[in-house]
Amino acid sequence: MNKQLILNERPKGMPDGNTWVLKESPIPEIQEGEFLIQNHYISLDPAMRGWINDSKSYIEPVQIGAVMRAGSIGKVIQSKNQNFQVGQTVTGWNDVQQYAVSNGENVYPVDDSQVPMTKFLGVLGMPGMTAYFGILDVGKITEGDVVVVSGAAGAVGSVVGQIAKIRGCQVVGIAGGKKKCDYIVDELGFDAAIDYKSQNVFDAIKETCPKGINVYFDNVGGEILEAALSRLRKHARVVLCGAISQYNNIDNMKGPRNYMSLLVNRATMQGMVVMDYADQFPMAMQQMAGWMLEGKLQSNESVYEGIENFQETFKRLFTGEKLGKLLLKVLD
Repeated sequence: MNKQLILNERPKGMPDGNTWVLKESPIPEIQEGEFLIQNHYISLDPAMRGWINDSKSYIEPVQIGAVMRAGSIGKVIQSKNQNFQVGQTVTGWNDVQQYAVSNGENVYPVDDSQVPMTKFLGVLGMPGMTAYFGILDVGKITEGDVVVVSGAAGAVGSVVGQIAKIRGCQVVGIAGGKKKCDYIVDELGFDAAIDYKSQNVFDAIKETCPKGINVYFDNVGGEILEAALSRLRKHARVVLCGAISQYNNIDNMKGPRNYMSLLVNRATMQGMVVMDYADQFPMAMQQMAGWMLEGKLQSNESVYEGIENFQETFKRLFTGEKLGKLLLKVLD
C-alpha cells in the first residue's frame, strides 16, 4: 500500500489537523515509459505553506484532494523507462507519499555514493541552489561586502552565509536562540550572530555593522526586514527570498514602513525564485560539492520519521524547533 498526504482544506493561519488527511491506496502499476520510485525522504520547506493558498503565485496552488506537493529523494524500484534503471537514486517533485510514478519529467538521477542522500534535499538541493543564486546572482556580493542574513541557521540562510564567507565578505547572521547563534558562528564561521529572541535587532545590526549593510538576504520579512532596511549603505542590494514570519498571518501581512531607505540609498530590493535557475543547477551543484569536499561548506539536517507525523514536523518550520534542513523520512 502507498501512504499519501492529501490536501483536505485550505487553512486560515497555521495549518491544523483538518488541513491534510493521510490516505492509503494500492501502489500504482507503471506503464511503458514510466518508473516507480520508493521515496526515502521528503523535503519540508516554508514555501509549502504558500502552495496551499488559493492565490496567484509563481506556481499553481495544490488542489483540494491532491497529494501535497514536495521535493523528495528515493530509489527506482521498477522501470519501463530506458533512462532510469532499478537501483538508481533520484530526486524531484514526487510529493508527500511513499511511492511515486514518474515518466522522468522533473526527476533527476544523483550519485549518493560519496554524499549522503539527505544532502540532495538540502545543501545540494533546492535550499542550496536558492542560497547560491540568491546571494551570487541577485545579491551580487563582492569581496569586502557586509552581508546580513536572516533565518541564518536554516537550510537556506546557513548556506548563504557560508558562500558569502567563501567570497571574502563580512557576515552577520540573525537567528533565534543561543544554540543557533553559537552554531552559525562556531561551526559555520559567521563573523557575528544576532539573537532576535533576546536582542533588539535594530540596535544589534547597528553595533555589528557600524558602517551599514551592503547586502541583506531576507528569509523572514516583518520587523527584521524593517530593521535591516534602516541600515543600508549606498547601492545596497536586498534579496527577498522568503517571509516566514508572515506566511500564517491571516489579518494583515506586515510590509516595511521604511521602504524609502531604498530611494535614499539608491538601493535595490529584488525577489528571487530558484526555479528560474533550473538550467544552471548542475554547474552550481558541482561548485557546491567542491566546496564541501574542501571543508569550506558545512550543512546540517534535522530528520524526523513517519509520514503520519508530517503535520507536527511541518510546524517546526514556523516554531524554529529545528536546525538546518528539515526532512521527513517516509521509508518504512
